[in-house]
Amino acid sequence: MDGLVDGSNFNLRDEIKAYWSERAATFDQSPGHEIFSEEERAAWHRLIIRHLGEGNGRKVLDLASGTGVVSLLLDDLGFDVTGMDWAEPMLERARAKIRAKGRKIAFRLGDAENTMEPDNHYDAVTNRHLVWTLVDPAAAFAEWLRILKPGGSVLIVDGDFVNATPMERLIQKLAGLAQRLGFAHPETMQQPSQLMETHRSILSRVHFAGGARAEAVVELLKKAGFQDVIVDTDMRRIHRAQAKHMGFWKGMARGAQHRYAIKATKAA
Repeated sequence: MDGLVDGSNFNLRDEIKAYWSERAATFDQSPGHEIFSEEERAAWHRLIIRHLGEGNGRKVLDLASGTGVVSLLLDDLGFDVTGMDWAEPMLERARAKIRAKGRKIAFRLGDAENTMEPDNHYDAVTNRHLVWTLVDPAAAFAEWLRILKPGGSVLIVDGDFVNATPMERLIQKLAGLAQRLGFAHPETMQQPSQLMETHRSILSRVHFAGGARAEAVVELLKKAGFQDVIVDTDMRRIHRAQAKHMGFWKGMARGAQHRYAIKATKAA
């Protein structure tokens, strides 16, 4: 899975890192990445509290922290946050953002599959839209278990970005029909076509190339040693808030996708 590309010394992990480094410049322009309303911010707060509770100074490692969106949500709730990402351009934007907001969050360059963090160090590990892009999720989950304190939890927010649900397929058909009849214009692409092709190429070669279904993630978490695994598919408030800043059909589709939060705990 992590083989060399076209006989070069540039492997899949390098491609993923380069892709997200290039995406950093426009990452915060996309609904679903940055937060564009207090309604969405409150919905994220509710999701985090539902699974992790209030921070109360507990240590959390936010993996694939990107431009710091989730890290800031955790900081809002009183967690002692460390963000980690392996794309330096993402970290540069995250650091600028927290300086502008007067926050104190440490951001580090690091690999989510090999964090180099101490054993039994964090009360929680979080990530959003990371799992689908992992080359070796089994190794990553074992790593997250190692760095969690006994009784600590991981909170994963992700989805299946390969397989459309029946409702999503219906929405896509209606969107296509509306465009053919002249009732709607094609929604503009948020990324250049070359970046979209790179995204498709990466997605076809990661572990979850067939789609990061919640049940497959749960199975790997349990094999890694996590307990009390909970799958939460009630993302409606978040999706409704995001949809208000998307095109009509894309906003409709957002709520129909297989997206979820998964909480899993390390034995006390």
